Amino acid sequence: MMVTELALGDKAPDIGNLPGVDGKNYSTSSFRDKQVLVIVFFGNGCPTCKAAEERLIAIQRDYGEKGVQVLLVNSNNSSLSPPDTFTAMSKRAQENKYNFPYIKDEDRKLARSFGAVTTPHAFLLDRDRKLRYRGRIDNARQVSRVTIHDVKNALDDLLSSREVAVPETQSFGCSIVW
Repeated sequence: MMVTELALGDKAPDIGNLPGVDGKNYSTSSFRDKQVLVIVFFGNGCPTCKAAEERLIAIQRDYGEKGVQVLLVNSNNSSLSPPDTFTAMSKRAQENKYNFPYIKDEDRKLARSFGAVTTPHAFLLDRDRKLRYRGRIDNARQVSRVTIHDVKNALDDLLSSREVAVPETQSFGCSIVW
């Protein structure tokens, strides 16, 4: 699968007009009032994603009033990965009370344009929608083993108008199902 990695500092591609499980369609302009956009490529069946859900909900809860928006993107091929159908996505978002949009990238075009390869794979975009961080959410799957909160650290740097101290980490989890 040909994936081109978005370089740090590059302007991110437009999200397009992708359907969310809440019945709305989302594009980059849907978030124009947000200071930071946290895009996380996600898979319903991935154990690492399941383990990160509560942390992502907490990030939205704790940083939302500071102008941060979390956006989950499911780019998995639902024909090959039944847990990633739109219906299954909707059910998961409702059951886990997602406080952020969860959208479907059916043709995987968005994942390719960002260079996403795993689920979860996080990308933080600044006010100008330039890539400032990419990689893992934290340094461990299990909450009890987390010692570095990579996304939170990057958010703190961006919201304090600092350069992101660690702008890139190695994402881990499941491969995107192309």
